Order: sequence, then C-alpha cells, then structure tokens
Amino acid sequence: MTLRIGIDFGGTKIEAAVLDEGGDVLHRQRTDTPRDYDTALATLRELVGAVETRLGRSARIGIGTPGSLVRATGLMRNANSVYLNGRPFLRDLETALAREVRLANDANCFALSEAIDGAAAGHHSVFGLIVGTGCGGGVVIGRTLVDGAHGLGGELGHMPLPDPGADELPAPKCWCGLSGCFESWVSGTGFRRAFAAATGRELDPPAIVEAAVNGDPEAMMALERYRDRLARGLSVVANLLDPDAIVLGGGMSNVAPIYEGLAEAIRQRTFSGAWTGSVVQARWGDSSGVRGAALLWDVGEA
Repeated sequence: MTLRIGIDFGGTKIEAAVLDEGGDVLHRQRTDTPRDYDTALATLRELVGAVETRLGRSARIGIGTPGSLVRATGLMRNANSVYLNGRPFLRDLETALAREVRLANDANCFALSEAIDGAAAGHHSVFGLIVGTGCGGGVVIGRTLVDGAHGLGGELGHMPLPDPGADELPAPKCWCGLSGCFESWVSGTGFRRAFAAATGRELDPPAIVEAAVNGDPEAMMALERYRDRLARGLSVVANLLDPDAIVLGGGMSNVAPIYEGLAEAIRQRTFSGAWTGSVVQARWGDSSGVRGAALLWDVGEA
C-alpha cells in the first residue's frame, strides 16, 4: 500500500496527515511553526521522522506552503512566513529529508483536495478560493493542477475588484504593493476593514455576521455588499475559466448567507449569462490543505 504524507505549512502550525490509497487519513500530527528558516527545516525533518516511525515505513511527501516557488530560480516568494522568501525551500527540504518532495501553494492544495474527493468531486473543471485571513485561489482541470508558467495560476486575490463603485474608491492599498486587490475586500480582514469604513464600528467578522442574523441593518447591508463583491470577482473566473464548480474555503466560507443568490449573481455578470456552474462550501474544511498536499503525488501539474 502506497502511503502519502501531506504537510500543511501554516503561519502558526504545521500539520502532517497520512493518507492511504483510498484517501482515508490514518494519522495526524501537529507542531508549532518555527520562527526561522533553519529551525523550520529541522522541525519538518523531525515531524516526518516521527510520523514514519509511527507508521513503521517511509512515505511520499507533499507539502503545501504559503507563497509559491519560482520555477526559473527555485526560490520562494510571497510567503507570509517571510523567512521562506528568497530561499530554495524545496531543494533544502529534499536534502533534509533525503528524498523527492512535491510542493505547491496552499490554495492550490485546497483546490486539488476539493476537486479530487471533496465538494467538487466528479467535476472536470474546478476553481477553489480560500477566503480567510487572506484570499488565495487554485485551478484544477481534469485532475491536473494548473499552476501556470510563473506560479500565478488562480491568484484571484491580487486582481483588482471589478467595477468599483464610488464607495470603493480610492482603492485600498494591499500588502502586496498593488491597490484595490480582491483580497482587500473579500478576505475576513477585508470584510472587517470595509465594515469599519462604512459604519465607523470596529467588529470582527463573526460579530458582524451575528449582528446581521439578529437584524442589525448596517451588518445586513455589509453582508449584501460582501456577496456582491464576491460575485463580481468570481464572475471574472467564470468568464475566463468557465469552471463546472467553484469551491469556497476559509473562515468566510462558513457564513451561510453569502451563498444565497451568489451563483445567480455570478451568472448575470458572465458573457450571455451562459454560466450555470455551482458555488459550494468545501467538504474538508481546514483539512483540505493537508489532504491536497498528499494528493500532489496522484495528479498532474500544468
């Protein structure tokens, strides 16, 4: 039986999960994310060693990371664990583990997991979008992860919000250096910022949602604006990729009201109103990333 270890390299924790050939999780193990590069490599080596000792055998390793690998140089970029940036992380990890490792952006791993045996299983073309603290996307077509020539495939979070209204200008500055990025509006962080800008009230996303459910007019309007912004951005995906299914993950994906009329709002903004795909919540939730990392061994990459 071929075993695969998927590793989700998060900002605060690193999780490893062992998947069997059927996709069932046999074992999970977590550790805190280190604060420097050398310790991170050592921690990953120790984590894999501990998991394989428990299994009594070695396994294939896949890892989902923040940021992405630049193919031309082999160096990492755009990772929020900033000590990874500019470092040959994949090469150094393969040296530390003494074997080949598969690596992909964490949002790509999310999309892959949900396309293979998650909420979009059985669909040919899938777009996955994480709307959590940040916003990242991934594209899977025919069980193939479409990463692109420069690792930018699916990066909807750093495209500008389409058709901005007067209340959305001037466009907010994004941490990436651009302005008006989709992430600045639909991430949990962006939702909180937009609510504060519109109302003068400082509330966390769960509190805004709770207020909306309880009939607070400003909070209800905030959710309506959020759904409209989400639809505007996803209509670009529908026009460009025409996916069978769009899967949402991350904290904001748990807000049930955002799905009400969302697919229809996307369709109305597509060419000839032809898109009839579905928008669904992730099946695997926070486990999608680690599952997708393990599945990197099972699929192609383009």
